[in-house]
Amino acid sequence: DAAALAAAPGLRAVAHTAGTVRHHVTDACWERGIEVSSAAAANALPVAEYTLAMILLANKRVLETARGYRASRARAEWLARGPEVGNYRRTVGILSASLIGRRVIELLRPHDLEVLLYDPYVEAEEAAALGVRAVGLPELFAACDVVSVHTPLLPSTRGLVSRELLALMRPDATLVNTARGAVVDQGALTDAVLAGRVRAVLDVTEPEVLPPGHPLWECENVLLTPHLAGSQGNELRRLADLTVSEVARWASGEGFAHPVRHERLAFLA
Repeated sequence: DAAALAAAPGLRAVAHTAGTVRHHVTDACWERGIEVSSAAAANALPVAEYTLAMILLANKRVLETARGYRASRARAEWLARGPEVGNYRRTVGILSASLIGRRVIELLRPHDLEVLLYDPYVEAEEAAALGVRAVGLPELFAACDVVSVHTPLLPSTRGLVSRELLALMRPDATLVNTARGAVVDQGALTDAVLAGRVRAVLDVTEPEVLPPGHPLWECENVLLTPHLAGSQGNELRRLADLTVSEVARWASGEGFAHPVRHERLAFLA
């Protein structure tokens, strides 16, 4: 903020070794002409990899089949599955063409999947260039076997995945959320998964750690992970490497390759 900047009169650039800068910089940075960089592009990769894995596992019904297989300890019935199982010509919906959403689209490209996109800022021509089809929000939820949420949490997106949209999902469809828990109406999602209508893979919830007695902990239709899709372990080196390269570029006069633009800040996670 302005007080911190007053104590750093020589500061000309900030390179953040993680994703969002929302909690670290204020308008005062841009008012003073300070350039800002983020490693969000590097952090997008492991989130997209996690998402791809969960989409493929969800369509293959791997998690619930493994659970049932462990319980029955018999092989035959789990291999006699109908056409609702598998990844051939299934339909995947991407909610928001964010950095992560675009990376997921790229990783999905080699697979035999139809990919739909809802993003109010992406026109049909740009969507076609990405190799996806732009659709409205209700169609995204009604048409897809898996819907993956990648929209940032903004005042306009809080509760965006509403009870009405969840009701449109196909029976046994899967919602994957690696964005922010509050983008989804969690009460409505809880009702839907407890009723056995849909499945969910949730790397984020609201609150971030659910109370111990929350029904999602015990729901067999839900996989909960503790916000681990982003960079972990050796993946943190990728963030450091990108930031070091950003500092080198800036010091040589090339400028940041991954700048945070003030005018885009309101749309970023």
